[in-house]
Amino acid sequence: MASSKVVLVTLLLGLAGSAAAGRRRLVSSAEDEPCMKMTLYWHDILYDGGNTANATSAAATNATALSTSNWKNGTFFGMLVVFDDPMTTEKALPVAGQEPDARGQGFYFYNKKDGYNGWFGFSIVFNSAAYKGTLNLVGADLMEEETRDLTVVGGTGDFFMARGVTTIRLDAYEGTTYTRIEMDIKLYECYV
Repeated sequence: MASSKVVLVTLLLGLAGSAAAGRRRLVSSAEDEPCMKMTLYWHDILYDGGNTANATSAAATNATALSTSNWKNGTFFGMLVVFDDPMTTEKALPVAGQEPDARGQGFYFYNKKDGYNGWFGFSIVFNSAAYKGTLNLVGADLMEEETRDLTVVGGTGDFFMARGVTTIRLDAYEGTTYTRIEMDIKLYECYV
């Protein structure tokens, strides 16, 4: 039994090693010197019951009774939103028929009873001339702060096993339907 575990571990390590074959690992030695950085604009258009053609996100659950009955501000506590949002290198939304630079695909949910906080889990999916692959991000969105950090926990393709931080800030909004977030992505561990 122990020998089969050793074989399995050896096989898995071999597969991980072959996935990185031909790539060199770069680890940044200073906070101000990431191995890769980029800025993206994340465009979220929340479904409001009437914008079916343009919506890129929708509530998958309603807020809990706790948030809507016990607090005057109705915090959306417990509401889960699923999204497939366009991301661009410029501030403008892509025009009809134009592909975005990437797509943000995942979810967020509101997790504070007496204020606005969210928690994100999503992938940035690249399929452009510039990049192919994904960056995977998780973390708390402390909405009352001007800037917030999400953790880059991995990636695929051009971002194989990437690690880093993404600083986000609200760039523009129109009510609760449209939000544009500026994302400054800094990777401190890259395979090139």
